[in-house]
Amino acid sequence: MYRIIFILILLSVLYFLIRSALREFGAKGGVDRLPIDKDQMVQDPVCLVFVPRGLAVTEVIGGQTYCFCSRGCAVQFQKQMTG
Repeated sequence: MYRIIFILILLSVLYFLIRSALREFGAKGGVDRLPIDKDQMVQDPVCLVFVPRGLAVTEVIGGQTYCFCSRGCAVQFQKQMTG
């Protein structure tokens, strides 16, 4: 009986530790939440060309922001994502 209670307590502690770690990770944010530097070079996911972020064509697709060297690459990427 004590083993079951002990295991339940351990699982509860583990659950709360994982939950707090995930909340911390979400609060810090990913790459999209970093300060925007217009001179930072970003890579176009279609043609793999690097362009300055300030000159890149940006599109939000599926909740994620992508940077492209041109409108044509953005359109091609959207076609690839939809099928």
